Amino acid sequence: MGPTGDAVNVIQIHPTLRCNLRCQHCYSTSGPEQKGELALDVLQRFLADAASEGYNAIGLSGGEPLTWKPLPRLLASARALGFTTSVTSNGLLLDARRLAQLAPHLALLAISLDGVPESHDRMRGRPRAFEQMRGKLDLLRAAGVPFGFIFTLTLQNLSELDWVAAFACAEGAKLLQIHPLEQVGRARDYQLLPPDELELSYGFLEVARLQRQYRDRLTLQFDVADRQLVAREPCRAFAGPAPAAEVAIASPLASLVSPLVVQEDGWVVPIQHGFGTDYAIAHLDRGPFRAQAARWKRQQHPRFAALAQRVWAEIGDAPEHLPFTNWYAAITTASARRRAARPVGTPVQLSV
Repeated sequence: MGPTGDAVNVIQIHPTLRCNLRCQHCYSTSGPEQKGELALDVLQRFLADAASEGYNAIGLSGGEPLTWKPLPRLLASARALGFTTSVTSNGLLLDARRLAQLAPHLALLAISLDGVPESHDRMRGRPRAFEQMRGKLDLLRAAGVPFGFIFTLTLQNLSELDWVAAFACAEGAKLLQIHPLEQVGRARDYQLLPPDELELSYGFLEVARLQRQYRDRLTLQFDVADRQLVAREPCRAFAGPAPAAEVAIASPLASLVSPLVVQEDGWVVPIQHGFGTDYAIAHLDRGPFRAQAARWKRQQHPRFAALAQRVWAEIGDAPEHLPFTNWYAAITTASARRRAARPVGTPVQLSV
């Protein structure tokens, strides 16, 4: 059991980095100038294999997934395989035609929301971005598509979360996800600061207060790790004893690593976009995913388990008043340390 629990095993798919915006905090440096994308048939074959490895939910992100034309067909294929489906969007490209194509295959549409209107417009780099996004919510309600919001928490904007929750509830959102900023991608260029561990603790208290306030109307999700909980259940951060090799090889991949991330460059990596490719599970151009996953269980899983244990040993201890940490950022950063010594673009070789 990893960060997503033992019932929901998620695959995050980034089919393109093309986007209609160039947001200041974009971890993948997406924008209108990006051209590359993944092919529909390749992703369909991948999902068929991934379903047999125990994964049961997909989330499409990017880039802006609404710029990727095969999106409705991929969602339909995923639903036919039994996946729960979600899409993360900035909301600006929504229209009645697109929603009619997506609605039959979509369990949730998550819309990025960066605070009060002025903050949202500034982060999105577009005047009236908030007003335009809000104008699309009537279309979602008319189409009957459940929706939620994703709020990126920085070192400076916790004070805006109260307004964001009130807005989400008033608009009929089902979910408000609070995700700490990570200083990667374009966030480095703008020198945006992620919340430190003290701010994460304040954030937890605010999220708990808001969850009580909107108890029956809005679900809040805070993407941080609770040190005390992981100390009791180290499997939540993959930090427990690694299973014996024969057990790992016989296990579905989803029991060993979740979330799984399909990047726009074809790499399939653990945990999060940008995870070091030294730990990559597969590449979509290198044969059937199940065969590559079997090699990863045999050859690479012990290294991944050792990485998770090492990272938790580094960040597990803290003063009592700092019980929360951004585990996702810590393990992703650690995974890239060896890659920094490798020339950019050098592929990782997995022997047969």
